Amino acid sequence: MLLGCIGDDFTGSSDLANTLVKGGMATTQYCGIPQGKADADVEAGVVALKTRSVPVEEAVAQSLQALEWLKEQGCRQFFFKYCSTFDSTKTGNIGPVAEALSKALGASQVIVCPAFPGAGRTIYQGHLFVGDRLLNESGMEAHPLTPMTDPDIRRWLQYQTALSVGLVAFSDVRRGAEAIVEAMRRQDQAGRQLLVVDALQNEDLFAIGEAAADLPLITGGSGVALGLPENFRRKGLIGNRQVAWQGIDGPGAVLSGSCSRATRGQVAHYRANHPALEIEADALMAGDMTLAKASAWLAENLAAEPLVFSSAEPEVVGKAQQKYGLGELAHRIETFFAELAAEARRHGVRRLVSAGGETSGAVVQGLACEALQVGPEIDPGVPMLRVGGQDFGLALKSGNFGAEDFFAKALSMLKGATG
Repeated sequence: MLLGCIGDDFTGSSDLANTLVKGGMATTQYCGIPQGKADADVEAGVVALKTRSVPVEEAVAQSLQALEWLKEQGCRQFFFKYCSTFDSTKTGNIGPVAEALSKALGASQVIVCPAFPGAGRTIYQGHLFVGDRLLNESGMEAHPLTPMTDPDIRRWLQYQTALSVGLVAFSDVRRGAEAIVEAMRRQDQAGRQLLVVDALQNEDLFAIGEAAADLPLITGGSGVALGLPENFRRKGLIGNRQVAWQGIDGPGAVLSGSCSRATRGQVAHYRANHPALEIEADALMAGDMTLAKASAWLAENLAAEPLVFSSAEPEVVGKAQQKYGLGELAHRIETFFAELAAEARRHGVRRLVSAGGETSGAVVQGLACEALQVGPEIDPGVPMLRVGGQDFGLALKSGNFGAEDFFAKALSMLKGATG
């Protein structure tokens, strides 16, 4: 294994794995920290954790454990993957994990670049945009767990870490890899260790990747990994692997827990032509909606590729959080979806689409997956996945990713149809 990656959620990890596979690297996504050794033919390993919203100390501890396992596999470079909307609070978890990993690896400088132009995420003068809106005007300011109220990534990151935060501005990035390296050298002389790097297009990300060829640690969204496979190829360490995908027959279903704008639109689009069951917070917490009821409904509607969702408007979610407590409500919903995923497989589901980072983490845990084979891309940032050793397909979608018709498209492509 050459490149060792640590993801703070499961959808983001599959997004990164997708990027590396498209870059020609033999990539496996692991569901948590593996117990044994990686297969000998794995060139990039992505350890998917569920650490985005857990207590800081827990996120740091799990990330360091993942780092140790990846080091044992022989990795020469490491990547910490988080969301392209920099999902975090003022206290973490991105900054504390990046700081802990950099200290463990002796990294004097670490790139911080959540940009993903293909999904509309760009960084200019250290500020993160979603489309033509600043991050704090994109809907992310209403995120139920990690509301992003400041688009200045330098400032937000500095709240989270004792390390000094600097900037490699677009004026340097646009001039290519050598200029980026020189800008990083100036930042190093100024004592800045975590470097937010501007990026507006994929060409910028390839240049950043080339500039990072000899860095022990890189952090960011999947976009900044675009140039990493080529670094290993230049050194003659990898070829150019092509992924073959065989379709999966059998019933399909969709589970959606994300409350993002994109996912709410996808839910509305899909339920217009498919049976849908809404999991309302009050009904779940009062015991009126039970796993048995949802499981029976799923079985009854299996032929029509049903949707079970808890996606709701931000104001509805906010009221429920105030009533039941953010932590307790999130735990109940995630536990429900984990158990429902297991029920879906018991009923014969073989193609499952999951929307939302926390939901997808719960779904993968409910299915007890150990490793995922990464297949072709469905929409930018979302690949098809096959559970290792099983005839079972998954699509794990971050909340804001995917076109309006994503759910139907994903189920169709998992079956073998082209997108």
